[in-house]
Amino acid sequence: MADRSHITLYSGGHKGTESEFGRLAEEWGIQEVNFSFEGHVVERSRGLRELSPEELDKGNVSMEIVSARMGRKFAQANKIRKVIQTIFHMVNNGYHVIAVGWIQPDDTVKGGTGWGVELAKLFNRPVHVYDQEHKGWFTWKDNAWVAGAPEIEKNTFVGTGTRNLTEDGKAALRNFFEGAFGPA
Repeated sequence: MADRSHITLYSGGHKGTESEFGRLAEEWGIQEVNFSFEGHVVERSRGLRELSPEELDKGNVSMEIVSARMGRKFAQANKIRKVIQTIFHMVNNGYHVIAVGWIQPDDTVKGGTGWGVELAKLFNRPVHVYDQEHKGWFTWKDNAWVAGAPEIEKNTFVGTGTRNLTEDGKAALRNFFEGAFGPA
């Protein structure tokens, strides 16, 4: 893939996985858009897109729905609401969803990353997760996780994941970029 200038990574620019996605996108010459909101601290400023309160509202969803879908309660629902709204914009703009984290026994992914994965499932988007515990890529197919590396077929993708990115997770992301986009 010679011309990468038409490919866009949508992310949040947070510490850990999202920052690593951004660094790799920059190294590969891929466009980067990091959604955020006023007062939110991010590590990546390249392609920073601060969402207005009206734009955030477009991604509003009941925290009861989020809790039910994720199978858990959020102690600080008001604090996480803006993050949930930001994740909506990431998934709404990017076609493929690539995440790093931990797949739980109920087939959700741990933490806020899990909401991006759940939205991808709801939007019927290709979704892939590098599970740091099992040290492997998994693809959501026919309502189950199956072993399989991510493939990029469109010009947009979402990069999200845990703040606690391991060295194995970093290596998996670099391998993903090399496989999807060729050498840097």
